[in-house]
Amino acid sequence: MAEKDREAVETARRRKAWRKEIQSFFFRLSFMILLFWILFGVIFGLRPMPNEDMSPRISARDLMLFYRLDKKPGNNEVVVFKKDDQWYTGRVVARGGDSVEITEDSELKVNGSIVIENDIYYKTPRYDDYVSYPLTLADDEYFILCDYREGAKDSRYFGPVCENEIKGKVITVIRRSGL
Repeated sequence: MAEKDREAVETARRRKAWRKEIQSFFFRLSFMILLFWILFGVIFGLRPMPNEDMSPRISARDLMLFYRLDKKPGNNEVVVFKKDDQWYTGRVVARGGDSVEITEDSELKVNGSIVIENDIYYKTPRYDDYVSYPLTLADDEYFILCDYREGAKDSRYFGPVCENEIKGKVITVIRRSGL
């Protein structure tokens, strides 16, 4: 009888240890899910570049890591933004209070001065049907252009981007060839 009691006690001990391990596993799993949600749902974001609008710096299908908490980007910073339920990526060329003009000669002017962009290899054509120039930006507006300037959908197409439409500042790009 004592042998059976010892076996029953040992079996109960094993079951209790097994339950503790399962509980510990699910606690750790819940913690990891919460941590990833905070990191990639609140602080950072990941988006693939859908097209060649930011070429040659960011190519189609490159993965962009962006910082969600910085909603006031500076000039020349690349941002991810949402306009009319569509995600876009572009470079800030003017901020609130600036006056923007795209001339007939495909030159970008901010506050009356021609902007020389050494890293942009394309002209900046004017889209005649969408935005009238010169355009003065409100305090919470940004004028955003894509790096591949010919045919890209950016502020020349849909006008200024409001601060609340900016979802984050791109901090790094993971090249598709490296995946």
